[in-house]
Amino acid sequence: MAPPPYAFGPPPAASNPARYYSIDVECVATGTDHNARAVGQISLVDEHERVLANLYVRPEQPVVSYLTPLTGLTAALLAQHGMPLAQAVSMLRQLLPPTATLVGQNISKDVQWLGLKEGEHFEQMMDLTGLFRVWNPQYKSYSVFGQDHLAKVLLNWDTSVGGHDAVGDALKSIRLFKLYQQLQSSPPQWAAAQAALLATPPAPSFARQNPSFEGVCMGNRKTCTCGAPFLG
Repeated sequence: MAPPPYAFGPPPAASNPARYYSIDVECVATGTDHNARAVGQISLVDEHERVLANLYVRPEQPVVSYLTPLTGLTAALLAQHGMPLAQAVSMLRQLLPPTATLVGQNISKDVQWLGLKEGEHFEQMMDLTGLFRVWNPQYKSYSVFGQDHLAKVLLNWDTSVGGHDAVGDALKSIRLFKLYQQLQSSPPQWAAAQAALLATPPAPSFARQNPSFEGVCMGNRKTCTCGAPFLG
């Protein structure tokens, strides 16, 4: 369960410092094309699974859809607890040491949303998408997996319950990264994990199940409804 809205935890104790952190951002739709998004929630979780920040953001632009099944965000939640993005980012930076390594699924996108700079606000990034990629001999290429698939197969995390929110997704990222570190010391267990990822059929993503939601294109490349470019 996520901590109360507007949570802002103390920095880690000097006796128990963290090196690895996960940032996760949830976005709302400010237009109908798949690039029209604005930050609605920011979380910061460290490697000890301490939730250091759970911040809600009130977008400056009118919101077309809160994409609630995907984000867990609602108009009431952001109206009551939201703050300007600049304020939220400033609070986040107070808790993020410049020596931090950020881990997460497509972590560079979260960093981009928040205007963070590698080498200034944090040291480096490690993307779970690349860490958990698996060579697929059937297709003679690497297979990559979504966060929910990784969590379900490797952590036995029930991803069908509770939907998404930034804190829960950041916690998934931290646990997956710690598992990755453990598996690197045991090649047989690492091979078994990779085999399980390939053998388990991934559940269809929200975007695949809903090419358009509340009139908003969800950005699935094969079923895009808006024709806007894909930016990364």
